[in-house]
Amino acid sequence: MFIVSLRYIVDLPTVDAHMEAHVAWLKDALADGWMLVAGRKVPREGGILIVRGEKADIEAKVATDPFVTNGVAEVTITEFNPSFVAPGLEFLKT
Repeated sequence: MFIVSLRYIVDLPTVDAHMEAHVAWLKDALADGWMLVAGRKVPREGGILIVRGEKADIEAKVATDPFVTNGVAEVTITEFNPSFVAPGLEFLKT
């Protein structure tokens, strides 16, 4: 499992110009099943994704995010092993 942290490196009007394509990318990732959660950071300086899969696959998929391809955000990918989960989320444990 991975936490993908996006940090905007441009102003918000530039971010917003690419938002529609980014949201379409997020919806596709959720439909494909490799992305579990996506949301905006507070304050609005980027976003967080919770994803699953093989690291090389995740890196390749994240590289196709329009925010990445258009130089809107830089990305940090952190792998973690969920040892404890709330009831109903047992499928997250590896």
